[in-house]
Amino acid sequence: MRILLIASAYNSLTQRVHAELRDRAYGVAVEVTATGDAVRAAADRHRPDLIVAPMLKTVVPRDVWASRPCLIVHPGPVGDRGPSSLDWAIQEGAERWGVTVLQAEEEMDAGPVWATADFAVPPVGKSDLYRNELADAALDAVHTAVERFASGAFSPTDQRALPSAPGARVRPAMRQAARRIAWDADTTETVLRKLRAADSQPGVLDELLGAEWFLHGGRPEHRLRGRPGELLATRAGAVCRATVDGAVWIPELRARTRPGEARACKLPATLALAGRLPRLPEAGAPALPSADDPAWSDIRYHEAGPVGVLSFSFPGGAMSTDHCRRLLRAWRAACERPTEVLVLGGARDFFSNGIHLGVIEAAADPAAESWANINAMDDLVEAVLTTDDRLVAAAVGGNAAAGGVMLALAADEVWCRSGSVLNPHYRRMGLYGSEFWTYTLPRRVGPAAAERLTRDALPVSASRALDLGLADRVVECAPAGFTAEVTRLAERWAASPGARARLAAKKAESERREAVTPPAAVRARELERMRSIFFDPEAPYHALRRAFARKETAPDGAAATHARAAEVTDA
Repeated sequence: MRILLIASAYNSLTQRVHAELRDRAYGVAVEVTATGDAVRAAADRHRPDLIVAPMLKTVVPRDVWASRPCLIVHPGPVGDRGPSSLDWAIQEGAERWGVTVLQAEEEMDAGPVWATADFAVPPVGKSDLYRNELADAALDAVHTAVERFASGAFSPTDQRALPSAPGARVRPAMRQAARRIAWDADTTETVLRKLRAADSQPGVLDELLGAEWFLHGGRPEHRLRGRPGELLATRAGAVCRATVDGAVWIPELRARTRPGEARACKLPATLALAGRLPRLPEAGAPALPSADDPAWSDIRYHEAGPVGVLSFSFPGGAMSTDHCRRLLRAWRAACERPTEVLVLGGARDFFSNGIHLGVIEAAADPAAESWANINAMDDLVEAVLTTDDRLVAAAVGGNAAAGGVMLALAADEVWCRSGSVLNPHYRRMGLYGSEFWTYTLPRRVGPAAAERLTRDALPVSASRALDLGLADRVVECAPAGFTAEVTRLAERWAASPGARARLAAKKAESERREAVTPPAAVRARELERMRSIFFDPEAPYHALRRAFARKETAPDGAAATHARAAEVTDA
């Protein structure tokens, strides 16, 4: 069966639907479309048996949905309609929500239902929820709907014949007026719900230090107090701001720009406020912040017997020079602990997407910042790769891409949650890549598969990663249970009869690698290629980076080297 995926962006859900439908041996084509005419042209070009829209902001033309089945994935339960479904659910404190796969018709989100699934709503940001609990439910519903369509024996159900879920209704797009924080009136819980409902897009528009900013992310602060709206402290690039009954940490800001100006980059809050920020105390965290400490930190560590778990969670999976250096310090501190197995990762959501393109784009000298960032990333990966006194597992709870995948491959084993999607390539940003990928990727999957993965630039599901050798284990669990599950697996690994032999073999391999393929030589070769790209002002990387960081369309010259989703087709 031929399936055409149409989407307004090749986002995380579209990638996961694409990868998992390919795993099930369907012929899948993907088109990123911005207009109804583009949807029509895509349908005419591919002539699919079925159209599926995982994330579509435009209206499907009548002649398209009237001539062939077109299934829309709506991020809301039966009875819910509107473009801000998840935003409203989070801001209003819904405890459960749903996903509905419905047939496109004249009225938006009103067509007959092919499948639906519900999920719990934990206290996390919208983007985290979307990539995890919602995505798990969406894939269950999509697979059910596609199987029902393939059977030829199923008739979708009119929505009016189904009960509406609690809280489901027709609602408008959520505007900034509904998101605005009243610092002198809103409780910490209300502020957090507003911040979570706007994360990562569009952010909450606010005034701060004489300028307008979009606030992104929000974590509770349990000790600091001050006048509502007052900035109290900084930590790890975030700023702490007082509420009427507490305070919140805001990790990222994006400056509001005037019409016609380039969109500002989303940045760590202290970097965005550079030159404006008053002198504030740095509420620094120890090198290994305890997972039991309620104080917010983007790096956490806990031990369970012979196992240490070093988890981290950076917004959007992007790792700036500072992120890499702080995580490296934490890694070295964790290696001083008396553990036998060290787990890197284990948090829900993104593992890592490599270097921080937003910080690089906003830098006074993007080429120099690119160089600093990739070297800091390489320092971290090298430390993981050369740790030979204990076993190391990379626990990938969410998605990973580019250098983030290669960071995971530096470990002895890679454990992926079942909903993870890996993009083990750099092509879409016009980069050659570093992070020792020319050693670790072929070592795991073989030279031919490594070349194909980096050339084709397609997303890889967790199960496919296991088949390829990119992963050693797929962990079947809900996002919220991932940390506990990988800790349990690591304890079993440490106690297994083969652990000592595995460690001895690892040390022997380390000695052989140093003699045959020294990591320093691998790093030097990769960085030579990367340096030539970073410091070439005509390299496509610069236009692609700008387009990504500022949400612009890449120029045609740069796009020619870019693996566009519209070009992705399986026969």
